[in-house]
Amino acid sequence: MILNRAERMLVRRYLLPGKGEGFIFLVAAISLVAVALGVAALIIVMSVMNGFRGELLDKIVGLNGHAVVQGYDGQLGDWQQIAAKAKATPGVTSALPLIEQPLMASSNGRVEGVLVRGMRWPDVMENSTITSGVQAGDLKSIVPRSGRVAIGSRLAQALGAGPGSEISLISPEGRSTVVGTVPRIVSYTVGAVFEVGVYDYDKAFVIMPMEDAQDLLMLGDKVGMVELQTSDPDKVGEIVAPLRPVVQGRGMIVDWRQMNSALFSALEVERVAMFVVLSLIVLVAVFNILSSLIMLVRAKTRDIAILRTMGASRKGMMKVFVTVGVTIGSLGIVLGAVLGAIFLFFRQNVVDVIQAMTGQNLWDPSVRVLADLPSKTDPIEVAAIVLTALVLSFLATLYPAYKAAGTDPVQVLRYE
Repeated sequence: MILNRAERMLVRRYLLPGKGEGFIFLVAAISLVAVALGVAALIIVMSVMNGFRGELLDKIVGLNGHAVVQGYDGQLGDWQQIAAKAKATPGVTSALPLIEQPLMASSNGRVEGVLVRGMRWPDVMENSTITSGVQAGDLKSIVPRSGRVAIGSRLAQALGAGPGSEISLISPEGRSTVVGTVPRIVSYTVGAVFEVGVYDYDKAFVIMPMEDAQDLLMLGDKVGMVELQTSDPDKVGEIVAPLRPVVQGRGMIVDWRQMNSALFSALEVERVAMFVVLSLIVLVAVFNILSSLIMLVRAKTRDIAILRTMGASRKGMMKVFVTVGVTIGSLGIVLGAVLGAIFLFFRQNVVDVIQAMTGQNLWDPSVRVLADLPSKTDPIEVAAIVLTALVLSFLATLYPAYKAAGTDPVQVLRYE
């Protein structure tokens, strides 16, 4: 929108408070702040939701892969053939054998349910999700037949165990006797404590070499599943489709969306709902802009009439008031984007301060799943939020601008 010199002067004049216009200026300032808060709230919430989903996906995929081939009875005997054919499938980047079995663990008189995971030692060392989260001990000590295991940080707290501590794993698949099956109890030394950042994993995982897990569960050369990594997690269904005939009759293929369908569906629904609800804040702010412009037009009716008699056009008056309203909205949008960026940068500090002031645990990992408040800002979403707020601000200016342009100078100045 191109303004001439006189119109620019009028815009500056109407944006700043004049004599007796303090209330109008206050309403305009409230409108600006409301737009800023609405835009900031949208940017913050959408970034946190994106970060939560992205962080959760990275942690889950880092430990469970994009898909797994599971045996019907929890065992895959001919896993080497499946792994070889998986690696030859276009789009599959790796195929790793795994053993996962829920068992019981005891230490220091405490008992906890655990998820024992058997992995080949090179695969453990190449898994960045595990190696980057080591808090105590040394993963290099978790070698086959060493009798050492790595446990999650929350599990270590629950059992009161650390590097060098002894823990006993209790398997129901024991030896048969005349009085029934006796559970198999094997003791291991904790070699390392790690933290993934997902509460459920840190509370349950016990990682050991593949050979030790096979001995513990008496599987022989069998494994429980083959973990698949693909080049594109969003197209994992299409990529692993050629493998379904290969595993038919021996197992099934489950991808990350099926394994965590309820969780990610809930996150998507919550994300959309939060966007709609917080958009109402921007809408309310836009109505504030509308009301402030209406009051400004009413207060400036005599000035507008005089300008019309001096040659100001209807189009020019419309442009002036549209520019005033859009300027208020634009300043609010910029302020909101700055506030959102500042909050996201210091988000964890803000949570910690509020927790210290209230004495409440606002981010309980057992409830929130992740250990820290995540954030991932999507530039496209930010652009959509800014554009939406700008369009709403523009629409809010049309009616007051139309009323200003429709001012009849004859009627206004008849008795002057």
